[in-house]
Amino acid sequence: MVDNFAKRLWPLGVVIIIFGLFCYLRWNQGSRPTPYQPREESEQESFERWRQDFSKSDLDLLARVVRAEAQGEPYDGQVAVAAVILNRVSHPEFPNTIPGVVYEPLAFSVVANGEVNMPADKSAIEAAHCALNGLDPSGGALYFYNPSKTRSSWIRSRAVIKTIGDHIFAS
Repeated sequence: MVDNFAKRLWPLGVVIIIFGLFCYLRWNQGSRPTPYQPREESEQESFERWRQDFSKSDLDLLARVVRAEAQGEPYDGQVAVAAVILNRVSHPEFPNTIPGVVYEPLAFSVVANGEVNMPADKSAIEAAHCALNGLDPSGGALYFYNPSKTRSSWIRSRAVIKTIGDHIFAS
């Protein structure tokens, strides 16, 4: 009789153990981040992470280039323009600083025409922040151009990664 009773309770015991394990894992999930669930950070914290590698003057210059090159473009396009500059900073064929990339001779028409000297707007600053924090909608592009504004056959020969707004992003 006891043996028969134990056989009937065994599945219930398994269910209780599984339920208990589920509750334990669920309860402990919020106390420590896992590789699959990054810690949520405030907007202020996310905007501050970039300071580990870049200065305020780097942010300002990057944002001014974004405003000059991508004003009126979709927000993703503005972030992508900033990301291209940062991709160049990381690439061995380009200077390894934001000013080095931006002021490289003939790299950006907005430097030649002085438009880079105009202050950045809020959208450009936020786009620069996002790119400095690692967002790259360009897909790793090293170049971008507006096909309606360039006649350069060299830039048009680059492999296209994607188009965002009026800009083509290429490698």
